Amino acid sequence: MHASRTALLRWQFEMTWSLFEYHLERLEPDDFLWEPAGPDHCWTVRPDAEGRWLPDWADIEPDPVPVPTIGWVSWHIDWWWSVTLDHARGRTPRDRTEVHWAGDGPAVIARLRELRTRWLALLEDLTDTDLDATAPFPWQDDPAHTVGHMLSWANAELMKNVAEIGQLRMLRAASAASAPR
Repeated sequence: MHASRTALLRWQFEMTWSLFEYHLERLEPDDFLWEPAGPDHCWTVRPDAEGRWLPDWADIEPDPVPVPTIGWVSWHIDWWWSVTLDHARGRTPRDRTEVHWAGDGPAVIARLRELRTRWLALLEDLTDTDLDATAPFPWQDDPAHTVGHMLSWANAELMKNVAEIGQLRMLRAASAASAPR
């Protein structure tokens, strides 16, 4: 049976999302800001003076790369996914500094599920012909990369971030279970 490329992208996304739901349903409020490494080697999200949650960031990646919190990874998903959707819909993409973390577990999960809904709508709207257009992101209109590449990249980026969140969630649970009482 022949499956269209858009159908394959939807299948790949839904498979990844089902793994994400496994972790989203098990996240505890304290999981989001748990720091798996000391503060000098960990990136998280912090409220600013106006109460907006902003990510730790460096324009040049430090060495060693800081270990992110689940809060930071969930902000990162929101940022790249929002920008990808902006590009795919022909809108001016928002700047990284315009994307703020939702601020607590239920709000973060609701935001990620909202992005899922928007992503599925995009995948539903595209045809195989649309996938052949030059990708506007993240390769800045490089004709060697198509919209199909961009969507595949986004699905793969989500899969990587889902694995990171799952691993952090399980590490926190394991460390709590093995802590002296």
